[in-house]
Amino acid sequence: MEIAIKEANKGQTCGDGGPFGAVIIKDGKIIAKGHTKVLKTNDPTNHAEIVAIRKATKKLGRFDLSDCEIYSSCEPCPMCFAAIHWAKMKKLYFGCNRNDAKKIGFDDKFIYDVINGKKVKEQVTVKNILRKEALESFKIWQEKTNKTIY
Repeated sequence: MEIAIKEANKGQTCGDGGPFGAVIIKDGKIIAKGHTKVLKTNDPTNHAEIVAIRKATKKLGRFDLSDCEIYSSCEPCPMCFAAIHWAKMKKLYFGCNRNDAKKIGFDDKFIYDVINGKKVKEQVTVKNILRKEALESFKIWQEKTNKTIY
């Protein structure tokens, strides 16, 4: 956790983004570390956990990080929490929580409200279109014999 916190400080000191850092561990050894780079890259998805996951998967040459654990300087946002699940990690440790983040201007409550169906007016208008046409891609995938499930 101390290294995740150092990463958070490094990222904000050099101006890459907010005070968030993450470290991925496998068998007691650091596989990857990262800090938020939203401002550096103009990429709103470049959060510390995502940066660390991308580095870890590249280093290990696989998308499955089920034998790894992640340390985050702050409770992950919904996107990062989902990415941790997609990477199949079994353990997450975090320092600050979402309420601490909210106090310094990083409030993702509106996203949780949308996910939980509590938000009356959504930030993004969502419409389901061309489902029949889109299902053709799913049909091709379903019939594919040499696919890798992830």
